[in-house]
Amino acid sequence: MYEDDHILAFLDLHPIRAGHVLVIPKAHHVWFEDLPEDLATRITGCAQRLARRMKRLYEVERVAMFYTGIHVAHAHAHVVPMHHVHDVTSQAYLSAGHDAFTMPAQLPDSEMEEIARKLRKG
Repeated sequence: MYEDDHILAFLDLHPIRAGHVLVIPKAHHVWFEDLPEDLATRITGCAQRLARRMKRLYEVERVAMFYTGIHVAHAHAHVVPMHHVHDVTSQAYLSAGHDAFTMPAQLPDSEMEEIARKLRKG
C-alpha cells in the first residue's frame, strides 16, 4: 500500500473496520516512545494522508490513529476509519452497552494536579 526507505503501511489482517491500516517503521523499536522524533513524524504524516483518503472513500467524519503494541513487540500505528463512535473506544466507556456512553469517574482535582506535576517533572 505504501513503502519508503523508513516506513511501511499495509492492511491489518484482523481489522477493526475495513480499511484498517498499520503503519510501521522498518527499523526495530519496541515502544512508540522509543521512536526517533523524525520517524514518528514520518509515521504520522503517512497516517494523515491515509486518513484523508479514508474519509473520502468510506464517507466517515473521523479516522482514529493510535499506537498499542499489545500483540507485537514492534512499534506500529493503527489508522482506522471510524464508522461508529465506539469503533476504538475503551471498555471503560461502554458499561451501559455498545450504543450508550458512560463517562468514567473524574479524578479529584488534587490528584489531577499531582499527576500533571509528575508528568511535567519527568
